[in-house]
Amino acid sequence: QVQLVESGGGSVQAGGSLRLSCAASGRTSSMYEMGWFRQAPGKEREFVGAINWKSGSTNYADSVKGRFTISRDNAKNTVYLQMNSLTAEDTAVYYCAARTGPFSRYAYWGQGTQVTVSS
Repeated sequence: QVQLVESGGGSVQAGGSLRLSCAASGRTSSMYEMGWFRQAPGKEREFVGAINWKSGSTNYADSVKGRFTISRDNAKNTVYLQMNSLTAEDTAVYYCAARTGPFSRYAYWGQGTQVTVSS
């Protein structure tokens, strides 16, 4: 089992920045990849980006490319989502999730953290 706890959400004006953290505990050695997702009111949850736990390689949704950056600190078992140039469209509850293999589903989820961007 892997437990995930997000932090760092809040309110910010358009054009501003926020950094979210996701601290993992439990069987972190089993993690293959950690992803960030978000869900805006009335919308489906969508993929934001992900980072390979071992290699550090990343991939992002087109909507956030060039603005968001995912990084990790293996020693702290923590993944970060740096969000810059935020717009009102980025307002959502942000979740981190983990999976144990490239073809596995994201089985472990955090509780979510609210990000609100005011224009």
